[in-house]
Amino acid sequence: MLKAKNLTQIAQKVLQQESAALQQISNYIDSSFEACVNAILELRGRVVITGIGKSAIVANKIVATLNSTGTPALFMHAADAIHGDLGMVQKDDLVICLSKSGNTPEIKVLVPLLKRTGALMAAMVCNTNSYLARQADFVLNATIEQEACPNNLAPTTSTTVQMALGDALAVCLVEARGFTSQDFARLHPGGALGKQLYLKVSDIYKENELPLVFEEDSLKDTIVEISGKRLGAAAVVSADRQLKGIITDGDLRRMLQKYDDLRGLKAIDLMSAGPKTVFPSDYAVKALQLMQENNISQLVVVTEDEAREVVGFVHIHNLIKEGII
Repeated sequence: MLKAKNLTQIAQKVLQQESAALQQISNYIDSSFEACVNAILELRGRVVITGIGKSAIVANKIVATLNSTGTPALFMHAADAIHGDLGMVQKDDLVICLSKSGNTPEIKVLVPLLKRTGALMAAMVCNTNSYLARQADFVLNATIEQEACPNNLAPTTSTTVQMALGDALAVCLVEARGFTSQDFARLHPGGALGKQLYLKVSDIYKENELPLVFEEDSLKDTIVEISGKRLGAAAVVSADRQLKGIITDGDLRRMLQKYDDLRGLKAIDLMSAGPKTVFPSDYAVKALQLMQENNISQLVVVTEDEAREVVGFVHIHNLIKEGII
């Protein structure tokens, strides 16, 4: 059994080798890569990505990344293609073939069949002089010096480079298309990530009661309002419901330390002016950021016009419930 120190050194060597390969691969981004990106941008069909073995697994990941960032893509296993799956490739498509050597028997059988479809073809290969590279319209150069495997056999560095090139392709398309976070949210409506991108304050603040007191309201009325609405705070408003301040449980505790005589105290005497606010149209994640930055647990929701009328509260518990946190 290897000692822990030796295992650490082996792991570090693998990561260093793969990191160096990624640094080197950036030098291979050329006009053919750019032409491939532009061809995809002008494509009337879809991107079909194919491979065999470990390259097929990487191809699946690249397909998922493209689909999630606005580029329609399909996976086609190279071995299954010659048994019927080739029917998914249409003349307006672009096929990206992943292969380390570019000379495997499956690839040599598949390439002529792909060319008959009329689809464009890109080769992501380590061997730019291979059969696949020579037949392709575009070459995505994935050349590596060696695998991280000590026998230079198991796909390790080569698949890392393929994955990174797929990411580079996808991000270029994102930038070129002006793909926004709202576009991303439209394709990722589920889970916490989706909610961060599409859930708005207007979707959640209406669940809460609205604790309000007027500037001239008494201490007793203020305490009753805060306790009854159970949000730990109340907005202080003018007669026309414009926001003037906020009173929290903490303000009430500090009041007991500050005043010996509580008689005659009014809401205006207790409030903190200029409370943090959000609009109904703001994203819930913005509300979370404001709470975290200011170490508070609630925000007043106000209208976006000059009146700044108080319409509600959003509480940290709302965001926890929705899975934003």
